[in-house]
Amino acid sequence: MRPHGMLILALQDQTAGLSDATPSVDFISLVLGASPVVQGVMAVLVLFSAVSWGIILFKHSQLRRATTQTAAFLDVFRKSSRFSEVQAVCGSLAASPLVGLFQSGYTELNAQLRSAGGDKPAAGVARPTLRSLDAVDRALLRASTAEIARLEHRVPFLATTASLTPYIGLFGTVWGIMTSFMGIAASGSTSLNVVAPGIAEALIATAMGLFAAIPAVYFYNDITSRIKAFANDMEDFSMEFLTIAERNFT
Repeated sequence: MRPHGMLILALQDQTAGLSDATPSVDFISLVLGASPVVQGVMAVLVLFSAVSWGIILFKHSQLRRATTQTAAFLDVFRKSSRFSEVQAVCGSLAASPLVGLFQSGYTELNAQLRSAGGDKPAAGVARPTLRSLDAVDRALLRASTAEIARLEHRVPFLATTASLTPYIGLFGTVWGIMTSFMGIAASGSTSLNVVAPGIAEALIATAMGLFAAIPAVYFYNDITSRIKAFANDMEDFSMEFLTIAERNFT
């Protein structure tokens, strides 16, 4: 047991020596010690990242509400026998893009009906008919475009962040390396102790650019895929609405 104990103690001593020899990275000191241009680049990257995360959180909250309320709206729409019953719940489910489609189609539908009296004609009253089903289709299409634009609002900023911030970070790195080489030329020393701090300061800009870009790329693809799913749902709903309108009012 004694040789094993001595071996463990030796390994512990070597590990402690390595940990003492390994320098810790002080990012705050590197940022504060960077040139004003590199600090400005870092400030721009932090701003891009903060705005991107704000958009990401807002859009996830918006899409989550839209998903929940769309399911509730479809349940009401498919169980109701009159469009007026569906219209009554639209105010409480406004986050669903299908509500905008329904209200646009319902408004166009009512504008075209030749006689009043609700969605279904009463006994002895001439059945109301539509003048143009294509006009209802166009109203639904316009509403669909408006709803998609609402869902996509501010999302392109994530694509801008994903494509632009790596280049901004690279600019800061190039500028920092230029400054480091100018310092080397001024000091006349090529020692690693002289070169390494400047290079480390410069590379922080690239790291911050990637830190801003990678989440923006991921969540941009995630959000756009969810918006495409809503676009498909709106297309299906428009067909369903037109089928009901054609069946009852033509």
